[in-house]
Amino acid sequence: MRTRLVAAAAAVVVVGVGLGLRAVTTGSVAKYGGDALYTVLLLTLVVLAAPRTTPLRAAGGALAVSCTVEFLQLSPVPAEVSQHSTVARLVLGSTFNPPDLLWYAVGAAAGWLVHTAVRSLRSR
Repeated sequence: MRTRLVAAAAAVVVVGVGLGLRAVTTGSVAKYGGDALYTVLLLTLVVLAAPRTTPLRAAGGALAVSCTVEFLQLSPVPAEVSQHSTVARLVLGSTFNPPDLLWYAVGAAAGWLVHTAVRSLRSR
């Protein structure tokens, strides 16, 4: 139960950081920082759903979902759905951008480091 509470709190913090990043920056910093945070948010949701998962599996799962969503943007589906829903646009995006894949990996690595550190502290 405690792991889920930490994961839920982390998800709220990540969303707040993302919104703050958008509020105070523009351009590449906002875009690619948001990409990394998107994957970190997915990692927190993986831990929320499966609290006993290892940091590597959580990071790998988050990265896989992020990349899948990005590659889905090569089809017309996300752009079509995004025209009708702001939430869908935020979650699915609309345009494939190869550098996003790198920033998803950065987010997965950062999330893995934090998850590993938190688990290490809790095991003491």
